[in-house]
Amino acid sequence: MPQASSKMQHRTWRMEGEQSEVVLIGTWPSAFCTRVRLALEVKGIPYKYIEEDLENKSDLLLQCNPVHKKVPVLVHNGKPIAESLITFVVDVHENVSGYQIMPGTLPIILSEGKEREKAIEEYQELIKVFEEGIDKDFSAKSPFINGDSLGFLDIVVGTVACNYKALHEEVAVILEPEKHPSFFSWVTALKEHPLVQQVLPPHNKLVAKMKEKYFQSPNA
Repeated sequence: MPQASSKMQHRTWRMEGEQSEVVLIGTWPSAFCTRVRLALEVKGIPYKYIEEDLENKSDLLLQCNPVHKKVPVLVHNGKPIAESLITFVVDVHENVSGYQIMPGTLPIILSEGKEREKAIEEYQELIKVFEEGIDKDFSAKSPFINGDSLGFLDIVVGTVACNYKALHEEVAVILEPEKHPSFFSWVTALKEHPLVQQVLPPHNKLVAKMKEKYFQSPNA
């Protein structure tokens, strides 16, 4: 994978013999970055992906996102996309008009014992509400929310929910087909989609990263 250059004349790359006008700077464990990759793949937009080391941030990242210095960053024709646009793409799952589309799993990861049990119960209750909303507003019995092709909610939710097995292995079981059959069936269909498989991080690699980030002693 090519190194990101600090000089702006290297802001375009060649991809399969053609110049890549779209560049995505990201990190592989990030669901936010995976979400943008999947959106680009679904739209059929050629792009160059650059893996960023957030412990040693590149000059390219600092030039493209000098204020927040975070990923993902989209660069089009050498120009970073406006912060408002990229924020809309990657953060919409967090809050839409004050309401979460999907519950977060961090409270489950960071808790233990009875507190974790309560966090799982709250998560599953929110999944139930989400499932009821999907059944009500998207009644078509198709593999995906949009029908036979991936749509907005598939991209936003799927890039997080499809990694549930890593959470099951390292933390606790949070999704059960008996409790949430519609949601589980949808996530299973998403996991089998070729484009989703293409962008999701490898299971074992993600489990190791979760262990390193959340459960490994700093002195280990």
